[in-house]
Amino acid sequence: MKIPLPITPSRASLAGLAALVALAAGAACVQPHAPPPAEPPQAAPAPTAAQAAPPAPRFDEIPRLDFNRIAVELDLPLFWIADRNSSGAVEPDEVSGLWHHTTAPAWVASGAFTPEFTSAYAAMTRIKAEGHPRAGLDEAEKRRRDAVLAELAAGRPSLLRSDFRGASAEDRAIVGHLLKVAELIEQIHAKQLGSAGMADKSPPDDPASRALFWRNQGPWCEQPRSRNEPSCSALPGKPPRVTGVYPARLQQDKTFCAALEARRDQQALLSPFTVVVEQGGALKAVPYSEAYKPEMEAVSRELKAAAEAIQSPGEAAFKAYLLAASQAFLDNGWELADEPWAKMNAENSAWYLRVGPDETYWEPCSRKAGFHVSFARINQESLTWQKKLDPVKADMEAAFAKLAGAPYKARKVAFHLPDFIDVLVNGGDSRAATGGTAGQSLPNWGRVATEGRGRTVAMVNLLHDDDSRAALREATASLFCKTTMESVSLERPVATLGTVLHEAAHNLGPAQGYKVKGKTDSEIYGGPLASMLEELKAQTGALFFTGWLVQQGVLDPALARMSEARDVIWALGQVGQGMHTAGGEPRPYGQLAAIQLGSLLDAGALGFHRGEVAANGTDKGCFSIQADKLPAAAEALARTVLGIKARGDKAGALRLRDTYVEQEGAWKGLRGVIEERMQRMPLGSVVYAIEM
Repeated sequence: MKIPLPITPSRASLAGLAALVALAAGAACVQPHAPPPAEPPQAAPAPTAAQAAPPAPRFDEIPRLDFNRIAVELDLPLFWIADRNSSGAVEPDEVSGLWHHTTAPAWVASGAFTPEFTSAYAAMTRIKAEGHPRAGLDEAEKRRRDAVLAELAAGRPSLLRSDFRGASAEDRAIVGHLLKVAELIEQIHAKQLGSAGMADKSPPDDPASRALFWRNQGPWCEQPRSRNEPSCSALPGKPPRVTGVYPARLQQDKTFCAALEARRDQQALLSPFTVVVEQGGALKAVPYSEAYKPEMEAVSRELKAAAEAIQSPGEAAFKAYLLAASQAFLDNGWELADEPWAKMNAENSAWYLRVGPDETYWEPCSRKAGFHVSFARINQESLTWQKKLDPVKADMEAAFAKLAGAPYKARKVAFHLPDFIDVLVNGGDSRAATGGTAGQSLPNWGRVATEGRGRTVAMVNLLHDDDSRAALREATASLFCKTTMESVSLERPVATLGTVLHEAAHNLGPAQGYKVKGKTDSEIYGGPLASMLEELKAQTGALFFTGWLVQQGVLDPALARMSEARDVIWALGQVGQGMHTAGGEPRPYGQLAAIQLGSLLDAGALGFHRGEVAANGTDKGCFSIQADKLPAAAEALARTVLGIKARGDKAGALRLRDTYVEQEGAWKGLRGVIEERMQRMPLGSVVYAIEM
């Protein structure tokens, strides 16, 4: 996988590989064997020099983007990295195997393509010429398989490649154990999602459905144009989405989350590190360490083995976290593991790892922590930003407190400013079907969080490949007016600034553990609304602090203007994915982006010019950014959002959401324009290659 993860292919996967070979062979007629000769044949004449070395075949029938798309459709752990010599043909040094649910064969050996690659390429060529076979299928199955292809096409593979072939034995051992951890985390999260055991039900002659199941971590479609399509499912019959952390019977009632929140024992049942089960008609919360015991024990062993592989004194902090996390998987002691984790930073380890249950956005009640793993190398560029922002952290908290107003009061903050990390692999809840998490502030509970000692990271290598930037530029040019587009930069440092400030803002103002009249934000607003408000606070804080840091003399004004434009592009992209998930739950990022853009329009910081052609020269109607009005508009929205959180003002939160998300009118119509244009471009779908 990123060179083969140690996973044994399933029978369905092996059948799929056999089908690929059959597809490749199908292009030629099968000839009967010739009868044996009556007499020994005469020795053939010696070949000439030219005959002895036939030219190697040129694999030039499929353009690179089509190659990578069809590889996904055939469920192949294969990626064409780049056409380095512009030959139009894929070369042996241009491909990589991927981390996948099946073990990747050796595509290249001794500098040449293997027979496995040749067979796969022949199958891909046939698909390009003829499409996927549909003979013998009924109309319903044809529609389902076509919908699966449409879902896959909405994501464009985006490669993260890491090469450890020349690394030390210690580093290679660490990586090997943590790849096994990632495999196990995927299994635990599948149980949480309710998709465990379903993959084997996919038709054996349908590799595209297996690919969809792997990418989406279940049979359900997620992309805006296909998630509500009745036919779209990796499995015939489209099984209902039933999460594994609550009893299936409860979930038959769409209001079951509100019913749980109204119970006297709601704090126990909705605690983040438990599964709700039904026993004898009563509901009970079971700790994760019991609910997923076999997988949890296996993760614990691998984490301990990774710790034991560390001999370098300079990795003592990392080793301490590995051992603490190993214990947490046995006893549910996640808060104890947070202590050594929070002590790691860019100066005491070359590694970044977060493994365990954290975010809650994945489930309908937004209360249960989803298992994930993010494994990365520390990028030392973060130290530059930390040195810039560390001296003003207290001033940033004071500025937020002033905007929030009573009863919130500024507090001492001690959080780490974001470490930049280059992701090696994301698994479980961190592995998005498309897009990805640009940054994260953790933990969400416990003393480390409430005392402001949390850790934040910016994942700076996600979706920054040339293909992703080209697609984003094309989508942006369909929405921005020409003059605004001329000031746009999609380079990594510009995007990273917004992520740094977003993650810092999570730790400022009314944050984790803040209570109003003894109640947390989840208890005041309910899980989904609380999650959206916290992300709105952070993203609006990023926009506000960009201008504020210019005033403090910390940030260059030109970089600030580019960062503000990049934040607007981010919001357009989130609005473009819609307001709700396939299951009808609110999308927190889509809704916060709608609130943010709508308020900027009302304040005149954004404008929509119906009669003007967009920067792409085709689409009529485009957005402009009024840079001089943006800082004041961001400050006004920050004051509104922080005030709502400071006062525990649920009615105010609902009004804000209704105004910009639910209400009919001109803004909702403009959101339709954004959705149509953004959805023309496939989103990046991150795939991982780790060379060992």
